[in-house]
Amino acid sequence: MSDPSQPDTPSAPSIDGPHADHHHAVLELERFLPYRLSVLSNRVSQTIAGLYEQRFGLAITEWRVMAVLGRFADLSAGEVAERTAMDKVAVSRAVAKLLERGLIQRDTHGDDRRRSVLALSEVGYSVYDEVAPMTLECERRLLTELTDEEAEQLSRLMDKLSDGVGHMTGSTPWKQSTE
Repeated sequence: MSDPSQPDTPSAPSIDGPHADHHHAVLELERFLPYRLSVLSNRVSQTIAGLYEQRFGLAITEWRVMAVLGRFADLSAGEVAERTAMDKVAVSRAVAKLLERGLIQRDTHGDDRRRSVLALSEVGYSVYDEVAPMTLECERRLLTELTDEEAEQLSRLMDKLSDGVGHMTGSTPWKQSTE
């Protein structure tokens, strides 16, 4: 039974180890949403990547470049990086490997000869046409744990969180206002 003279607030988790007697902020990493999303994303990506890596010798970054180009042809490497939220250096390496293997092709933009654009090659489309259904099937299997309503709600929540990322760099609780 709780003591009515004490405020009804949850107690902070205890800190074990050499700093247990000091008061420190507690971050329960296993409950921290960005960490949980990252771990889940890595597990799902690695599981799916195992399928296309084994069969086609593609790394995750290479498949992501191909997936974007399968939907949006004639993008620059910078535009691919923007659409995938991958580092430009990682995209550049993936593009180089895909060009070397003949899975994508580079051409100059029709209006601007200085701008190079990327597209899947015929061979690239044949690989894409096999890998894309495999990845969609993996997504379908992952979502079988959810009802249709939960899957729709998850999609909406992911959109909201994605929109919210931009707000993270605005006013933060740890910065004092200079007004």
